[in-house]
Amino acid sequence: MSLRELRLKRGLTQSQLGEKVGVSQQRLAEYELGKRPIGNMTLDNALRICDALRVSNPRKLLDADTKESES
Repeated sequence: MSLRELRLKRGLTQSQLGEKVGVSQQRLAEYELGKRPIGNMTLDNALRICDALRVSNPRKLLDADTKESES
């Protein structure tokens, strides 16, 4: 499941998620649009995003990013 899908499933806007994790809305938009690879995200940011989205394994975000770039 992509970052966008996870965020929407939790009922959060990019701005709301950004506030929770300390990342700008613009940065989240870049991750969601594939302009900035999720795999290049700092571990700290990945863990905070996973906590906010209640994802137990940060690998799920990385795997979703890899599958989308292959499409």
